[in-house]
Amino acid sequence: MGYVISLGVGFAVGLLYWLLKVQSPAPPLIALAGLLGMVLGEHAIPVVKAQLFAQTSTVQIAEQTKRAAVERPAPGATKEGG
Repeated sequence: MGYVISLGVGFAVGLLYWLLKVQSPAPPLIALAGLLGMVLGEHAIPVVKAQLFAQTSTVQIAEQTKRAAVERPAPGATKEGG
């Protein structure tokens, strides 16, 4: 719903600019490129953090699995090693 409201307000402001015969403060493509950069920047940090923490968790799980496999005797083995 927020997108529809934002689009509607933007359209209304565009009509107002046209009626008053004024130009927008920034060329439309430059303004859109700036907005795109802002959105990408806003989402870049959480994505990078998620990737780094996912890799760290995977390494920790792999290390725990290896440790458990070493500490656990193989199936069918006895305590004397035979």
